[in-house]
Amino acid sequence: MSTGMSMMIAGHPVSKGVASGEILISETPISFLGGIDPDTGEIIEKNHPKKGVSIADRVFLFPHGKGSTVGSYIIYSLKKNGVAPCAMINLASETIVAVGAIISDIPLVDRLNEDPFTVFHDGDLVEVDGTLGYVTWK
Repeated sequence: MSTGMSMMIAGHPVSKGVASGEILISETPISFLGGIDPDTGEIIEKNHPKKGVSIADRVFLFPHGKGSTVGSYIIYSLKKNGVAPCAMINLASETIVAVGAIISDIPLVDRLNEDPFTVFHDGDLVEVDGTLGYVTWK
């Protein structure tokens, strides 16, 4: 058991569940339809700064989704194919990402009390609690 202090940021719970993993940050919004390969979890969106990086088993931090409502089903396909993020954090979730997370049992928190883009860095190990609505880390 670690004795180190852990820090917590409260937010708004969107999709229930708790998951831990390394954070992957996309500072730009992403379209799950055409932006993420549902078979591999790889970011394939043209000109995306993280193109070629997989979101599989990561805590995926991005501002919000964009594009088609089919994106919800892409998130579900990612989960079915075993390449979904273990959890997601948004500045403000919109319906596409919220529904996708809920139907896929992926914990999702948004509207954190601090700007997650200034707090977290790629590779940070965090825990997302989508039931109570907070993110913790050491």
